[in-house]
Parts: sequence; structure tokens; C-alpha cells
Amino acid sequence: MNNLELQKHANDVRKGIVTAVHSAKAGHPGGSLSAADVFTFLYFEEMNIDPADPHKADRDRFVLSKGHTAPGLYSALANRGFFPVEDLTTLRKLGSYLQGHPCIHIPGVDMSSGSLGQGISAAVGMALGAKMNDQDFRVYTLLGDGELEEGQVWEASMFAGFRKLDNLCVIVDNNGLQIDGPVDQVCSPYPIDKKFEAFNFHVINVDAHDFDAIRAAFKEARETKGMPTCIVLHSLKGKGVSFMENSVDWHGKAPNDEEYAVAMADLEKIGAELEKAGEV
Repeated sequence: MNNLELQKHANDVRKGIVTAVHSAKAGHPGGSLSAADVFTFLYFEEMNIDPADPHKADRDRFVLSKGHTAPGLYSALANRGFFPVEDLTTLRKLGSYLQGHPCIHIPGVDMSSGSLGQGISAAVGMALGAKMNDQDFRVYTLLGDGELEEGQVWEASMFAGFRKLDNLCVIVDNNGLQIDGPVDQVCSPYPIDKKFEAFNFHVINVDAHDFDAIRAAFKEARETKGMPTCIVLHSLKGKGVSFMENSVDWHGKAPNDEEYAVAMADLEKIGAELEKAGEV
């Protein structure tokens, strides 16, 4: 898939995020928006998946370790065809299957998650299981940079590095902000790359919003043998929505009607620019 198509899909994913959180009047837009490009790349290009057969045995697995950014995952799944895009407006509502954190009963979701630090452990278990059963699927897991303050992350990483799980790709959304403020002021996880290297990971630093760089990083991860890979995505929290960008206030808050209108106008403008670029 070419970059322009990916950019269009990513913009649609961002629209779904904003729409879902606005409809729910709750949720986490900032970190969902910063990860929208990698969600898009994973589900539209990288992973071996089939929306018509979400449980096929040889599919690649994805675990959203930073489970509060479920709106991003749900929007990517919906836009990829796992369930109707219209269902995004039911986020967090009574009776909806789309609750505030991913649940394994949702089409396309491979692991329930939400308690930070636990998702990577589940992903490591999946990768080890694949090795033990001679299966060749890959396992991807997305963590937040604030999540790296959890000790369980490093227990899982130590195990993955020791067991040389080269079918595991850990992705860190390094947008620099967590619920209480900048990560380097709350409890700094830096240097992220050197920490993962110390746990015997191959580490790649990437611009989270450059599809050429993202594509090259995942190719390098697939080609790396004898050790797991960590891709550190240097991202912008709230990416695509003017008043949310790089603002900790939008970690876990829904836009009101007026803010929603501004956000969608921002994304519609981006969409129009992408359409124009496609005509050139």
C-alpha cells in the first residue's frame, strides 16, 4: 500500500477516535491519536490478518498493552473491516461490546488489556508459545512511555531477551506525556533505547508519523534474528487535532460538542489535502 493511501486510512482512524470518545463523553484521545499511524500501518500493511477470519490459526497477534487507548485500536479494526465503523459511536455505552479497554470477545482483539504492564507479558507468552509449537506467526505489542514505569514491563523484557524471541516486536509510543504530566518529570523512563538494549533487544528509533520510516523499521524487525525488537516511536500526542497536540490535558478527556466540531474540521482539512495530493 502506498503512503498516500496509508495517510488517508490514518486520517479516517483519527476521525473514528474523536467520534467515539465524543460520543462516549469519556475516553483517551491523546494517546490514541499519537498511535493512529502505527495502528494503521499494522492493520493495513504489516500484519498477517483477515477480517473475515479473525481467529485464523496462523494470524499475527497484536496486544494493546496501553489498553486505555482502545479508541485507536477499535477505530483501526473498524476501518479495516472487523466490525462496522458505525459501532464506534457505542463506545463505553451500556450493552455495547466496545468498552473502555480491549476485551478478547471483540473481533480482531487477541488479548484483554488495561492494567498497565500486563499486556507485554501476554505478548511474550504468545511469542514463546509460537516458538514451542513451531508456528511462524509474529506478535506485536504497543506500550505507552508512561507504562514503562511499571516493573512488570522489565520482567517481561528480561525474559523475552533471554529467550531470544525474535518473533516479538515491542512498540513504544513515546509521545512524552502521561496522565500526570511529562514522563521525564513524573518518573523518567529515559533512555528508553538503552534500557531495551540492556535487556538484549534490537532497538530502532523512528518518527512515528513517517510511513517510510515506519515501514523500514518493521522490515528491519522482521529480518532481525536471535533477539526481539523494540521500535521506539517518537510521536506527537493528540496528532492531527490542533488543540489536542502535545497537550497533557487531552490524555483522558472527551471533547464537548464545540471542540468536537473543531477537531473534525481539522481532520476534514487534512483529508481534503490528501485528496488533492492524490490528484496531482
